[in-house]
Amino acid sequence: MKAGYISPLPGRDWDRLWPRPLAVLGSTGSIGRSTLEVIRLQRHRFRVIALAGGRNIRLLAEQAAEFRPPCLGILEESLAGQLRSLLPAGYNPDIRAGAEGYEEIAALPDAPLVVSAQVGAAGLRATAAAAAAGKDIALANKESLVLAGELLRSLCARRGGSILPVDSEHNAIFQCLAGQDQATVSRLLLTASGGPFRGWSGERLQGATPGMALAHPTWNMGAKVSVDSATLMNKGLEIIEACRLFGLPPSAVDVLVHKESLVHSLVEFSDASLLALLGAPDMRLPIAFCLGLPERLRSGAARLDLAAAGSLTFDLPDTGAFPCLALARQALEGGAAAVVVLNAANEVAVAAFLDKRISYPGIAALVARALDWSAGRADLSAGSGSVEDILALDARARLWAQEATGGSGKNGPAGSPAA
Repeated sequence: MKAGYISPLPGRDWDRLWPRPLAVLGSTGSIGRSTLEVIRLQRHRFRVIALAGGRNIRLLAEQAAEFRPPCLGILEESLAGQLRSLLPAGYNPDIRAGAEGYEEIAALPDAPLVVSAQVGAAGLRATAAAAAAGKDIALANKESLVLAGELLRSLCARRGGSILPVDSEHNAIFQCLAGQDQATVSRLLLTASGGPFRGWSGERLQGATPGMALAHPTWNMGAKVSVDSATLMNKGLEIIEACRLFGLPPSAVDVLVHKESLVHSLVEFSDASLLALLGAPDMRLPIAFCLGLPERLRSGAARLDLAAAGSLTFDLPDTGAFPCLALARQALEGGAAAVVVLNAANEVAVAAFLDKRISYPGIAALVARALDWSAGRADLSAGSGSVEDILALDARARLWAQEATGGSGKNGPAGSPAA
């Protein structure tokens, strides 16, 4: 892996680009809704060119009526008529559907900034399309980096686009590294809340239910990300994401459990000093940073009162009770194909858990079996690393995992856009 940050930073023309035109992919999801909240605080500074909202056409229609973008995106062509019927009279936006529609929106020439906020591997196509078009990408879809980090690095280098990390942990590291010589970085420390099952034993986790897993103690997130947080797979994916973003080996990325969720991550330097970014557990903070760079915009987040917060605690993760963290490291060491299999099997396993077809421990068990299934098989590879190669492998791993859980594939192929 090449050293250094994955992309160039936005140029000087970007600094002067106000009002800033943007497209939001996944506008009806948690990150998308938070993005629009930030924009509402400074409406005169942004022009919403496109909103894409999966199947939630009622909320998408409400957002569209408010922001009046000239282009909308939905998951299925069959929903277009229903969506149009919900829009105000006299407002007739262009409606684009499916994975191709999302890719077209990501590449719209009138939107130099794209917020990639879809959930899961479904976000890869549009993220890659934005990078190929030389866009600046506020990236919340970590799976794009997990599956295709080197492809995105290459596209950004050739097309001049930039990636700005929205994930709170990677955004914190990005800010801590500003103005620093990356050669002096010893390691990155990603913080994890520990989720709703922090401190639980493996035996107690046998009875964990979807409702329990969704009850995150500090963050308000969608269902899939909440379950990933509960299993610590979210942190495992973030280790891979950090390696892709910052060009560091896995040995230079560690995890600390920080239940207060106030320290969003830390960077350790060669002189043994640490830099950290602190703030309320509110995704509007990293979103506002990415939307406003190099300026600091109002986020709407509460100010952090350290005296009221009291103690800040840090512990090592329990990889015995939460094996997904170790599985992610195993996949990262196994290469590009293993990482694709890891992510695909996890997405299927989370869907099966939420459908109550497998137990909570069954999530990690299925991912481990998938990695065993893929190990050493010459017929499984990420090919040339193109989007199509990656998604073909993803589909094959997904099919294997669905068959292993007795599922019907309701979670859909990776190429189908989510919220």
